[in-house]
Amino acid sequence: MREFGGYFGSPVAYVFIVIFLMLCGFFTFSLSHFYEIGQADLRVFFEWHPWIFLFLVPAVAMRLWAEERRTGTIELILTLPVTLVQVIVGKFLAAWLFIGVALILTFPMALTVLYLGDPDMGAIVCGYFGSFLMAGAYLSVGSMTSAMTRNQVISFILSVVICLFLVLAGWPPVTDALTGWAPAWLVNVVAGFSFMPHFASMERGVADLRDLIYFGSVIFFMLFANGVILQNRRAN
Repeated sequence: MREFGGYFGSPVAYVFIVIFLMLCGFFTFSLSHFYEIGQADLRVFFEWHPWIFLFLVPAVAMRLWAEERRTGTIELILTLPVTLVQVIVGKFLAAWLFIGVALILTFPMALTVLYLGDPDMGAIVCGYFGSFLMAGAYLSVGSMTSAMTRNQVISFILSVVICLFLVLAGWPPVTDALTGWAPAWLVNVVAGFSFMPHFASMERGVADLRDLIYFGSVIFFMLFANGVILQNRRAN
């Protein structure tokens, strides 16, 4: 909880939340023409989340370990009477919970569709849950890259590049382009590494076990890599 509370001790947290809420509103109402499409659902709201998270979540994650390395406090953390796993998971959960708070603050979107029509609330809840899981996957990538360097900018760039690959690999324009010359099995393999198809199904209100396993696997693998990087640093 101390780590989580630390986010709100800095104006950066409030700037992040304001920017996130403004971008969600702008993309939903201005670019997607929410009112003009005449549908009481939040699909046009959720479809922008992979792109908004692409830059905002790495911005949250870049300080997780890079700042500790820059100030030298990582040496103190690694000598505390807690396991490395507990520290990694604690930092990750604090940042993930902070992003969750930002997501919860978009509740006026749900109130808007409730006012305009009779939406499928199950689909909306599933979309929020999928967005939260995807944010966790982005965050785990950022946590790993933050452990690799003491420079927050480098961590941010590396995280954006990796996450961009994981988005574009399954983005319909990319898979459509691959379909023109690549065999179907290769297209499916490439798309299987992407956030997009797994998030798209939850965005539609379908909570498939395979999607949950995918996001859980990404988070586990990235945090495991985070631990390996820090463990090697401790050994050296």
